[in-house]
Amino acid sequence: MMHWTARHRAIMTLVQQNGSCRVAELMQHLGVSDETVRRDLRVLADKGLVDKVHGGAMMPASRLHEDPFAARLRMNAQAKRMIAELVAAEVHDGDSLMLDTGSTTVFVARALTRRRNLVVITNNGEIGRILAGGQGNKVYVAGGEIRGDDGAVFGEAAIDFLTRFRVDRAILSAGGIHPETGLMDYHLPEAETARAMAARAERTMVVADHSKFLLRAPVAALALERLDMIVTDRAPPPVTQEALEREGVVIRTPAGDSRPIDAALTPA
Repeated sequence: MMHWTARHRAIMTLVQQNGSCRVAELMQHLGVSDETVRRDLRVLADKGLVDKVHGGAMMPASRLHEDPFAARLRMNAQAKRMIAELVAAEVHDGDSLMLDTGSTTVFVARALTRRRNLVVITNNGEIGRILAGGQGNKVYVAGGEIRGDDGAVFGEAAIDFLTRFRVDRAILSAGGIHPETGLMDYHLPEAETARAMAARAERTMVVADHSKFLLRAPVAALALERLDMIVTDRAPPPVTQEALEREGVVIRTPAGDSRPIDAALTPA
């Protein structure tokens, strides 16, 4: 019999790809009993990874609370490292960047330490500390009250600080990415910061592992049409991929990138 960890991964993959799955479908796919599938779904539901519904499971429609930052740094760490490596390949020496606060953007900052002469603006002290050690980098951290959980700074003073810059690229984290509501966050100040960074950037890149797709956080940050690229560890569910491609958003994964035909034919 398949080990429970492999079953949980397989269940999450199917639910994320389709938005929902019935117990009978999971039984057939996994080759296990009804009782085993239901037990696995209870475990995943207790972790907040799926919502149990009559006869199956679906992606959580909404989460009202975000896990503590230290815990998020451990969650899907391998996926976040893969995402960070893809971002580092997109960024060149001398680029100017804005990075918002998030566990995935911390991984991105670590991967960017091999780049030189970056100009970085962030609202996260840890990201600033990581990149300030790079060769020739200029790092600016927005001022204001520091949030204890993750060292992030929000508020009017931070937003005003961001408006003083113009950068090549904003690199934003995500609480959730939904085909109808776009990029979402758990707190209004986070969404306001994301909007402010996107407004001051030539291009906007979102970094998010696969667990963020079809997830609705409480606060809308940016519509899909405002995004240029999503960097993730695996392809989004079809409904999300179709919505992104309709808006011309490039989807970058370790397997390659997916983009609308017109964009693929346009020289970089």
